Amino acid sequence: MLGRMAHRGPDGSQSRQVGDSWLGSQYLSITDPEGGAQPLGDVQQSVWLVGDGRIYNYRRVRQELGEDRFRTRSDLEAALQLYLERGLPAFSQLWGNFALVLAAEDGRFVATRDALGIAPLYWAKRGETVLFASELKAFDDEWRPAVEPFPPGHVWTPEGGLITGPTFPGTTPVLLNSRAPYEEPPAWVFDALRDTVIRAVERSLDAAVPVGVLLSGGVDSSIVTAVAAKLAADRGMTIPTFAVGMQDSGDLQAARMVAEHAGTDHHELTYTADDAIALVPQIVAELESFDPTLVHSAVPHHMVSELAARHVKVVLAGEGADELFAGYAHYAEHKTGAALHEDLLSTIEGMHIGGLQRVDRVAGAHGLEPRVPFLDLDVVELALALPPEWKLTGPDRPAKWMLRRAFDGWLPDEVLWRRKEQFGQGTGMNEVLREHFEHAATEQDLREEADVVDPPLRTREELAYYRMFTDTLPGINVGRTIGRFVEA
Repeated sequence: MLGRMAHRGPDGSQSRQVGDSWLGSQYLSITDPEGGAQPLGDVQQSVWLVGDGRIYNYRRVRQELGEDRFRTRSDLEAALQLYLERGLPAFSQLWGNFALVLAAEDGRFVATRDALGIAPLYWAKRGETVLFASELKAFDDEWRPAVEPFPPGHVWTPEGGLITGPTFPGTTPVLLNSRAPYEEPPAWVFDALRDTVIRAVERSLDAAVPVGVLLSGGVDSSIVTAVAAKLAADRGMTIPTFAVGMQDSGDLQAARMVAEHAGTDHHELTYTADDAIALVPQIVAELESFDPTLVHSAVPHHMVSELAARHVKVVLAGEGADELFAGYAHYAEHKTGAALHEDLLSTIEGMHIGGLQRVDRVAGAHGLEPRVPFLDLDVVELALALPPEWKLTGPDRPAKWMLRRAFDGWLPDEVLWRRKEQFGQGTGMNEVLREHFEHAATEQDLREEADVVDPPLRTREELAYYRMFTDTLPGINVGRTIGRFVEA
């Protein structure tokens, strides 16, 4: 299992028997390159931890518990020591994105995952044995029918079963409910949004290794770039940015404009339709999904991650802003704030088997750690507390207008107010891949095979990807593990 995930952790591989449990890690050392090897144990070497992701409040935890009990500078050791001090309630006090498994010589065992499911974690149970892993491909063939995502925001122990753990930020709009939907938000709302995003980006830049930004050219990654570039400049540094696209693609041109405006160390790669088409079987295996929307965006994401991996070990991405501020086109169909808010919550809760899966798998395939500042829990909590009526689109309010307004002056207007395009659209992928892979299956094939999954396969293109998926990961229960965009 560990060998199948070697790509995720180029900094080392270790394993350990702990009581009746076995822990192993292909680890990527970001916060403590010298002492951050996993499994990570306490001083008595009686409790051990393996984990993925990042604990953002680890410095506060260290101060509260006392530095003398820590053996490393690893952020994950804060989770270990907090558990030793407070038991299971410790995990609801962690702030960040994480998937953690702890085992003790006395038989204790705990698994937990952050509230949004940003860090990946799957599990499977057969008899008295339970297996955990960061990717589907880690599991042996005979285990795959039993694999499912470990639920975000939960803790599991053998004796207690699943327990609600790390809590999802407040999901009820509580701010300024007395305001009419058509009223302008007060200036402090935009100030608070901007300050909260800036703080989230600042937390995301905290690393002992080089950090860069995946700059798609869309407004979300452009805002992250503008903020990261300013924070880096304040420290006398220049942030590297990375962009890819087909020749003269809209995303590539916008990314160049942002990089020049922000003063980044910009790197870019152009590719052809043939390059992209040839990559798709590899992408489907890497992505662990056959959803066309994810495949379209994963192809350029793969290429930009490959480019970034030559220069950095951590990458910031713009994921999450569309889900918090209603950036996707179908959100415009909502006429009431209540309906929009419900849709946004549903989308956010499903991100761990959708957009976040793409971000994780593609970065992990290149030995990178992805960070998503817009899904910092402070940003999520503030965004979901705002009146959802302000997120409805209209003649004077384009999608994500509140976020755009908050960063007025930080980017060129032609980028800040650019119409939303999905990553696959702006890079030219959607049409290229759809046109090619529609010819990989016939209408008769689709009629005969569509009902092998629920909901049924919708297009010949999706059938082509599904065949690649089952060739790579036979036996996976698609209904339990694979998120699919149901919008046409």
